[in-house]
Amino acid sequence: MADSEQPPGGARANASGNGAGTEHGLTPPGHLLDALADLAVGVGANIQPGQVVGIAMESGQEAITRAVAQRAYARGAKFVDVALFDPFIKHARLSHAPRETLGYVPPWLGERTLALGELHGARISFQGPAHPHLMDDIDPDLLGLDMLPRLRESGIVTNRQLCNWTIVPFPVPGWAQLVYPELELPEAYARLWAEIAEICRLNEADPTAAWEARADTLAQKASVLTSRRFEALRFHGPGTDLRVGLLPSSTWLAARSQNVDGVTSLVNIPTEEVFTAPDPQRVDGVVRSTKPLMVPGAAPITGLTVRFEAGRAVQIEAEQGAEILRGMVARDEGAARLGEVALVDRESRVHRSGRVFYSILLDENAACHIALGSAYPFSVADAADKERANSSQIHIDFMIGGDEVSVDGLTGDGTEVALLRGGVWQV
Repeated sequence: MADSEQPPGGARANASGNGAGTEHGLTPPGHLLDALADLAVGVGANIQPGQVVGIAMESGQEAITRAVAQRAYARGAKFVDVALFDPFIKHARLSHAPRETLGYVPPWLGERTLALGELHGARISFQGPAHPHLMDDIDPDLLGLDMLPRLRESGIVTNRQLCNWTIVPFPVPGWAQLVYPELELPEAYARLWAEIAEICRLNEADPTAAWEARADTLAQKASVLTSRRFEALRFHGPGTDLRVGLLPSSTWLAARSQNVDGVTSLVNIPTEEVFTAPDPQRVDGVVRSTKPLMVPGAAPITGLTVRFEAGRAVQIEAEQGAEILRGMVARDEGAARLGEVALVDRESRVHRSGRVFYSILLDENAACHIALGSAYPFSVADAADKERANSSQIHIDFMIGGDEVSVDGLTGDGTEVALLRGGVWQV
């Protein structure tokens, strides 16, 4: 599940104006922008009357921010607060600031996130790299030191289930050029919007009903997996032979989430996964990523291979960007261990697109994946097991599944039960 990051502010504003905003003279298709904003405040975050709404945006995402803010107020939001993260400012920091200062985060950024949690507010953020090559001239080792826009406090608020929240994609020209380098920019931008419309079910007669139906299907799969109480999972395919132990009370979930007030939200749109927290002490073997990993605010990590021993990532190699992930897993004790394992079948619309989108939100919903770092403790039922679930400042998903990767559930007596073959559910 994509993490609920809340980009800190380079600026804050009460957003209530009109105006879609343009870049390179390209304007978002109005009907699709409206449909995406409707999903974000509706079945996504499910904003309630009287809530304070925190919107996290990066430069280039003004159009969706304004559309979401308008709808949030129309649903009765008390206040809409926008936090802007500018990656160009991060680039300046990485270019010139002393290395020893790059891990510093001003305390008020985290305090702002915690305050929103205390108010039981709603949180909405967007994904899609607006400036995908901005960090190409930065030493990859430095990219693992400055984690912004990620905040440790964001994980605290999420794990305590204080907010209803969602993340949605938003196409921008820079992202379109990255995904379709062979096309002229206007055609690439139109193509990306068309694919996002299909993946996010914006072109359905009733997108909300379509997502409710898909969420029901995923919830049924999660229930079946929980009832089997597998002791471990095994992933096997080209470059991959990985065994992931599960906790006795690991509970499989889909992306519907309920906050402490009973408000249900669909925290990722799109969502095609079922997931749980593994045993961070029992992961062994080698795994090869089947898609590039695009860490927000960093360059892509491609050709990634990770070896685990007794739960720890002891070797990280990549064709490009290994230093970024090595820096991240060195941040704390839990950063080198797994906090999530997720299964995705070939019915995923992201998978069926055949595209690499260079977005964790999208690419993780194309294939089975694992996440280094913090677990979602609400995916563990027993109190003692919750204490064993992994804890870290980071949560980095990377994709390890595909049609050539088989997934088996292992029972306590060692019996292997086929779960996915060729991306098709066997249970």
